[in-house]
Amino acid sequence: MARIRKGAAKPVPQFLEDDPSTGYLPGRRWPIVRYGLATLLASGLLVFAIEWIVRGDFFGTVDFFLQPFKPGWTTIIVFALVLVGLDAILGRSHQSLMIVAPLTLALAFVGHQKSHYLGDPLYPTDFLYARQIMALMPLLVRERPWTAALLAVAIIASLTMLVYGWRHWRRRVPILSRKGRLARLTLAVPLLAFFVSIMDYATFSWTRDRLQIIPIMWDQKENYASNGFALAFALNVPMAHVSAPPGYSEKTMDAIARPEVAASVPDEKPDIIVVMSESFWDPTEFPGVSIKPDPIPTARALRSGSMFSPEFGGMTANIEFEALTGFSNAFLPAGSIPYQQYVRTPTPSLATFLRSEGYRARAIHPGTNWFWNRGAVYADFGFSDFRSEETLPPMEKRGPLASDAAMTDEIIREADASEDPVFLFAVSLQNHGPYEPYRYYNPTHAVEAPISTWARESLLSYAEGSADADRGLQRLIEWAKKRERPTIIAFFGDHLPPLGPVYIETGFLKDNVAPRREPTPEAALDHHDTPLVIWSNRSGPVENLGAVSPAFLPYHILTTAGITHPYYTGFLGALRERYRVVDRNLLLSPSGEATPDWARQKKIDPAINDFRLIQYDMMFGKRHTAPDLFPETVVPLVAHTS
Repeated sequence: MARIRKGAAKPVPQFLEDDPSTGYLPGRRWPIVRYGLATLLASGLLVFAIEWIVRGDFFGTVDFFLQPFKPGWTTIIVFALVLVGLDAILGRSHQSLMIVAPLTLALAFVGHQKSHYLGDPLYPTDFLYARQIMALMPLLVRERPWTAALLAVAIIASLTMLVYGWRHWRRRVPILSRKGRLARLTLAVPLLAFFVSIMDYATFSWTRDRLQIIPIMWDQKENYASNGFALAFALNVPMAHVSAPPGYSEKTMDAIARPEVAASVPDEKPDIIVVMSESFWDPTEFPGVSIKPDPIPTARALRSGSMFSPEFGGMTANIEFEALTGFSNAFLPAGSIPYQQYVRTPTPSLATFLRSEGYRARAIHPGTNWFWNRGAVYADFGFSDFRSEETLPPMEKRGPLASDAAMTDEIIREADASEDPVFLFAVSLQNHGPYEPYRYYNPTHAVEAPISTWARESLLSYAEGSADADRGLQRLIEWAKKRERPTIIAFFGDHLPPLGPVYIETGFLKDNVAPRREPTPEAALDHHDTPLVIWSNRSGPVENLGAVSPAFLPYHILTTAGITHPYYTGFLGALRERYRVVDRNLLLSPSGEATPDWARQKKIDPAINDFRLIQYDMMFGKRHTAPDLFPETVVPLVAHTS
């Protein structure tokens, strides 16, 4: 036999598990039992580690498993079946652990980080905007460079160990026989298929009920806490599909009362400019904090009311969706992002309507056009043009991002250059988080607060950005005052800023983010209201609107402009007389009467049900209401090709 050359790699062994010469499983008693127990043990340790990472609480994780017949034990069995099935595919015992463990532990870490910074658990749909997260990495690295460096080292080390372990395992562990692989597949595949079949939360499952897996889709934080990370994540997979509301049919849609309002515009069509200012809020609301001078004097003086944001600290596209369409996120699956998942064909919006009335409908955002899928969505919304980083002239930066001043210049330039009336929708970028200390080298404000230096400097960075946004509003107002053409300006913040530790240190919140289900309506208003200004160069600011959902913004803008529309001023106008906030967890009447958890009640207000039916009809259904409520959309529909 030829001698193996010194230094040459050892060949991968090709012996089988039933080869007696190896002394592997057949050489020991009860090999099947040993394999099963080892797999269950590995599965249990892995599921425990996942829950510990996600929850960040060792004793809370122990409590999750101490109660028998709870979802935690079901999860262990499911993971064991996955490991058995993958072992059969890979051909070696327990090698599946090298795929399943790194993947699920990484997901658990990402889920913990998302919950920590944004308040929401990790959803399957979050992977639709992974590219957005990567685009924000430079900002995250600027805020915590050492954390980013350690994370990069940890990732490289983990990948290195994984590659080494994979190669080592394949050299040490024999190949499974065909009989062994078939037996594992015969066990795992049918049982996994059964578990998949009972995870559709929209249908009742006796088995799921006996296993005490209760889909709590109206409260995702409780859903993940009660069912565990893996099962709750699986329960959210069907959210990509929106089921028709009960009773949806042509007959039902025909029975909805049509408002006696037709589409009309004044002879002198006003320009309409809407600015959604990134994270714009009043930082002086922090208890015990003094910021001098006032960072938002213009918005404070002209304030029409508040925008009740359906989000906290992020998810800008969801606020944008409501403000442009007059539809509501309350009727979509929790955690969903319409821009990413549902807008795939022409969808009615303010841009669609105003463009049909002779307006130039243009959108402006100094970020990339693919962020939140805006390029495709704006086309489906009826915008004739979208100016983004790719098509805008080079814009001056303030801090790391394009300045609000530069965006204001572009708005004014666009409006003044147009002979036709314009509808401009602008989304700012400068004050996007995270708010690393010392973001601006020349701050014009001072913050006094009994908090840590890091938190105080982070708050100063945010206050500077808010002040710049307020100056942009002031400049737009001064410019519009000198115009002969009627001009409407709407300005609002999309959500409260992701200031994390500042909320805790000032006592504004108990955690980094606000809870989805607030204990009281007053708390919900405190944590979701952002300044709203609606102003006309003919009549001044609109007053006393109170807190309103973004879905009602089209109604208030068009009413101020003297424009009518069957849906935006007709239907929404009638609904606005009954409610000013329509949120997933809260209805709020104009008088302030609150209806929490309304979606779980057996009887839902018919007006809200009609709202939901119309939205489903126009977004997913047969568009039975289009001729009466959205006459501008009654044309052959062509899906975009992006």
